[in-house]
Amino acid sequence: MLDRIDIHLHVPAVAPGELSEGRLPAEGSVAIRARVEAGRRIQRERFRGQPGVHANAHMTAREVRRHCRLAEPAEALLRQAIARLGLSARAYTRVLKLARTIADLAGADELSTTHVSEAIQYRSLDRARLPAAARG
Repeated sequence: MLDRIDIHLHVPAVAPGELSEGRLPAEGSVAIRARVEAGRRIQRERFRGQPGVHANAHMTAREVRRHCRLAEPAEALLRQAIARLGLSARAYTRVLKLARTIADLAGADELSTTHVSEAIQYRSLDRARLPAAARG
């Protein structure tokens, strides 16, 4: 069931003292919104003329192969994550789609190990299923 969910992670509660002292994230909502809108524009342009495909999440396997190509270091990182986390084929595809979205939000044309690494980090419930000794 977890491999059907793109992003899953634990978000700890913010300590009351952090809220009252104003120690909130440095990036504001306006900046985040602008980045998301730019990423959505990139995706709309990428899939223009393709019925039913509006965003990376809607990509077919063929489109994933076309738009989510990895250089060898990123591919090696993903293979290692598959082996270590026991990711399914569906989860593998979701990691690629998410890495593509992360790259779009960063304004990057190519997927890098940084994008793939971040996407893998969003599979925290996959990591939680591993025995403690295997989580490293």
